[in-house]
Amino acid sequence: MRIIWARGKCTVADILEDLPEEAPLAYSTVLTTVRILEDKGYLRHEKEGRAFVYEPIVKASKARRDALRYVMDRFFNNSAELLVANVLEEDSVTPEVVEELRKLLESESQEHKKGKRG
Repeated sequence: MRIIWARGKCTVADILEDLPEEAPLAYSTVLTTVRILEDKGYLRHEKEGRAFVYEPIVKASKARRDALRYVMDRFFNNSAELLVANVLEEDSVTPEVVEELRKLLESESQEHKKGKRG
């Protein structure tokens, strides 16, 4: 999806061209994935000559929210707290990232309080 969002419109051949060389995929694999994404409502296509040109119909932000809801439901019993706790347990989370998350949470908390008063 990142490739399709970046390009706006593209063919399966375009997607293959933009994929990392160290992880080559077959044309049929990419085509199957694109068709699944279309069936799920993330893409649509138009026929241009002999090729299908795909374009996103869901913004990246909505797709991220949908994926996060799915993960929270399937793996974290719909608990944001459990999800965040698992993220923070990862070795790759640096103290700087934790501090940025803390600032974000404080900012969201203040916005939430303002909304209740107003």
